[in-house]
Amino acid sequence: MVYTKTQFVRFTSALILKSGSVLPETTVAYETYGQLNSNRSNAILICHAFTGDAHAAFFHEGDTKPGWWDEMIGPGKPFDTDKFFIICSNVLGSCKGTTGPASVDPATGHPYGLTFPVITIHDMVALQKMLVDHLGIERLLCVAGGSMGGMQALTWAATYPDAVASAIVIAACHRHTAQQIAFHEVGRQAVMSDPDWQSGNYYGHSIPKRGLAVARMIGHITYMSWSSMDKKFGRNLVGKNVSYNFSKEFQVEGYLEHRGQTFVDRFDANSYLYLTKAMDYFDLTAEGRKLTDVLRNVAQDLLIISFQSDWLYPSDQSREMVRALKANDTDVSYIEIKSDYGHDAFLMECPDQARAITNYLAKVSFERRET
Repeated sequence: MVYTKTQFVRFTSALILKSGSVLPETTVAYETYGQLNSNRSNAILICHAFTGDAHAAFFHEGDTKPGWWDEMIGPGKPFDTDKFFIICSNVLGSCKGTTGPASVDPATGHPYGLTFPVITIHDMVALQKMLVDHLGIERLLCVAGGSMGGMQALTWAATYPDAVASAIVIAACHRHTAQQIAFHEVGRQAVMSDPDWQSGNYYGHSIPKRGLAVARMIGHITYMSWSSMDKKFGRNLVGKNVSYNFSKEFQVEGYLEHRGQTFVDRFDANSYLYLTKAMDYFDLTAEGRKLTDVLRNVAQDLLIISFQSDWLYPSDQSREMVRALKANDTDVSYIEIKSDYGHDAFLMECPDQARAITNYLAKVSFERRET
C-alpha cells in the first residue's frame, strides 16, 4: 500500500467572491502524489465532484479503502505518478478541510452556518488558483475532473487560459438546466424541512440526518442509469413474499436507505446546500453571452468525455461544448463512452476512459516538451 496525508494551507489574504462578499481568510485541504519535476511542468490538478474531497488516491494510515479516484491515479495508471505531479484540493464550501459553512468564523468564534457567503464554481477555481500559485506552479500541464469537477476544469480553461496547458472535462456541462436545478432543489428542501436543521444553526446539536439522507437518496438515483438499477435490483424482494405494508420490501429501497444513512456520517448538511447552489448558478452563458464568445479565449487543448447512459449530464451537453470550441478552432477531442453505470461511470473502473486519458496526456506532454 502507498500512504499519503492531507496537507493544509491557510491564506490570510482576502478572497473576493463573485457575489461581492469577502472571505477574510481561507484554509485549503489538499493532497499531492508523485514528484514535481525541476522545471515545474508536470503538474496536474484533479478537481473532485460534489461530495468528494482532497483524498483522491492512495491510502491514509488506518484506512481500508483508498482515495475516491485511486483507479485512475498512481504508478502506471492514466494519471501516472511516475510521470506527473498530481494535486487534488477540497473545494471551497465543502466540509472536508477547506473553509465552508461548518468552519469557524474568525469574527465570531462560532461556525458560519448560513452566514457563510453563497459561493460559485468560479470562486472554487479562484481558491484553487491561489493554491497552485502557493505551490510555485506557473502553468499546469492539465486540469481534470468529472461532474462538478468537470465544471471546474472548464472554468479553469475559460478563466485562466495562460495558467493551464490542457483540460479534461468529464460528464459535465457549461450550464445547469432546469431539470438539473430541480433535482437539487428537491434535495435542498428535504434538508431544510428537517426540524433538526434549525435554519442552519445545528452545530453542537442534533444534525438534520433524515433530511440529508433523503436528499442523498434522491441524488443517488440521478447518478445511476435505468439499466444499472434494473440489473442490480430489478424488482427483487428482501424476503420471499410481499407483506402488503410500507416496510422496505424491495432491495432497491434498502439500498437507497443505506446510501442515505452512510452519507450523513460523512457530510455536512449546509455544505450540501451551498455546493448544490453553486452548481445551479453555474452558467458560462449568463447575461445573454454566447458560448462561442465565452470560450473564444480558450487556448488549451481539451478532451471532453461523456457517457451514453448518463441522463443527469447527457452527451448532448458535452457535444454543445465541443461545437462551440470547434467553432473557435480550438483543439478539442471528444469521446462518448458506452457504459451502463450512468453518471457515476467516471468514478468506476472504465477501460475506455482510462485509455482515452492515457493517450491524451501522452499527447499533451509531448506537445509541451516540443514547445
